[in-house]
Amino acid sequence: MTQRKIIHVDCDCFYAAIEMRDNPSLAGKPMAVGGSADRRGVIATCNYEARAFGVRSAMSSRHALSLCPDLLIVKPRMDAYKEASKDIQAIFRDYTDLIEPLSLDEAYLDVSDSPHFAGSATRIAQDIRRRVSKQLHITVSAGVAPNKFLAKIASDWKKPNGLFVITPDQVEDFVAGLPVNKLHGVGKVTADKLGRLGIVDCRQLREWDKLALVREFGSFGERLWGLARGIDERLVQNDNRRQSVSVENTYDADLPDLASCLEKLPELMETLAGRIARLDSSYRPGKPFVKVKFHDFTQTTLEQAGAGRDLESYRQLLSQAFARGERPVRLLGIGVRLRDLRGGHEQLELFDS
Repeated sequence: MTQRKIIHVDCDCFYAAIEMRDNPSLAGKPMAVGGSADRRGVIATCNYEARAFGVRSAMSSRHALSLCPDLLIVKPRMDAYKEASKDIQAIFRDYTDLIEPLSLDEAYLDVSDSPHFAGSATRIAQDIRRRVSKQLHITVSAGVAPNKFLAKIASDWKKPNGLFVITPDQVEDFVAGLPVNKLHGVGKVTADKLGRLGIVDCRQLREWDKLALVREFGSFGERLWGLARGIDERLVQNDNRRQSVSVENTYDADLPDLASCLEKLPELMETLAGRIARLDSSYRPGKPFVKVKFHDFTQTTLEQAGAGRDLESYRQLLSQAFARGERPVRLLGIGVRLRDLRGGHEQLELFDS
């Protein structure tokens, strides 16, 4: 049986990182993303400079300002965060289709059968971190382990901007020293009860047999028994069907004009054709789209129903998208929307496109 290889990727102070990226004057200062203090606002996230003052997510903005009077609070820009999340997910899909997003800024990846880097989950995680840094100018932390429980713990082990790997032969010793409040599903109430029973870490928890834990904690006792031994059989759940397939590239030097952008299309189309060819028969390519991100990080996406997927069609879409900004371009992307043919019959088209 193939050894499972799970990566948990977690963006570092995601919302705040996007704000500092798009407004460099915020970098190095305590700042947070959240609501206004005079309107009962709440902190969504904050950077590490603010955390040094004790500011935390879910804290009231008023309390955060009492801890850090110089705290800069900016309003959330969910569209920007969702766009960045989509870009990160696109990077993930280059390595595996077994992806379980937990939120905009974190996900599990099962790379057990990934052919990349000779199947090395560690090298895949390193490459994901490198590409996110290069393409999105933010950092992510990653954990690599044989299961989801340990991968999530590992991703937090060397935050921010860290990578931590737990190999199968390290699991037993690593888990033994874990405090019980690190276990998945153990909240304050359960941790307090375990403490009253003299159980502070997993080494002590292992001294209890399964039946005794079930008597104390019901069905969760059986899970506690497994987690104390590093056992977690949960699969990476990937029930979301793909809505599109695309390819994009961030250029080391900005493309100065439309002509230089158009020159990049044939290479992008060749890569896109390869990705479309790997789709299973339950998908059918639909309308094409292009994505242009200008040098100032503003971006636009343009798609057109009924347009072809040939070079000339993409040239026209790209020309129209570039005209919306007419500035140097740092990123180009092209793709197609997908029609999901599962669970129904596709209506036959009268005319072939």
